[in-house]
Amino acid sequence: MQKGSLDMHLFTRTGDILSWTIRCRILAGVASALNYLHYEYDQKVIHRDIKASNIMLDSHFNARLGDFGLARALDNEKTSYAEAEGVIGTIGYIAPECFHTGKATQYSDIYAFGTLLIEVVSGKCPGTRMNGFQFMVDYVWSLYREGRILDVVDERLQDDYDKEEAERLLLLGLACSHPMAVERPQIQAIVQILSGSLAAPPVPPFKPAFVWPAMMPIDDISQSTSNTTPFSINQF
Repeated sequence: MQKGSLDMHLFTRTGDILSWTIRCRILAGVASALNYLHYEYDQKVIHRDIKASNIMLDSHFNARLGDFGLARALDNEKTSYAEAEGVIGTIGYIAPECFHTGKATQYSDIYAFGTLLIEVVSGKCPGTRMNGFQFMVDYVWSLYREGRILDVVDERLQDDYDKEEAERLLLLGLACSHPMAVERPQIQAIVQILSGSLAAPPVPPFKPAFVWPAMMPIDDISQSTSNTTPFSINQF
């Protein structure tokens, strides 16, 4: 992979400044890879560590999803993988429900992809503190509510980008980052949204509260921890 990893170009001064066209192509490539893992491979595969440093780029900046060290293949009847040692992944990309179930699912991969979307459009890592917000996703949600969502687009692009497309990708990033797993779009819809053949899903102006266990899919609730006392964390 002659161009190294995606994070090298997004966060360091040594890499190329990625054009808007290249960024969109990279995201489309990762989504295609994720669709293959979730639905087209012989077994469902959960990657569990989607992030910029695990996206490798060839000489033409075509994306390859790499580092399958944490990935797990599931039997066809299963929907999740439980890690005996607790939550595995990288902070900022880990879906909130994983901290309560200790399980990775297709939903949690989608959450990580949402983080990646915002990362690629903004040129900032998910843990960047902006205007008092601990994570970029919360900052983007605040900008969206104020009608200024394009303010987060990487300034290095110098307005050389498709504004309508940028807004669609940022809204998709927020939809994928929805605290409630079942509200996140599936990867097939994500592929269509990235191609422009489908509109971005509706996103509420305020980030919804994380509610446990009501936000979990039915089959995951039945297999989760014995503590079923509902509570919520208002993240906004």
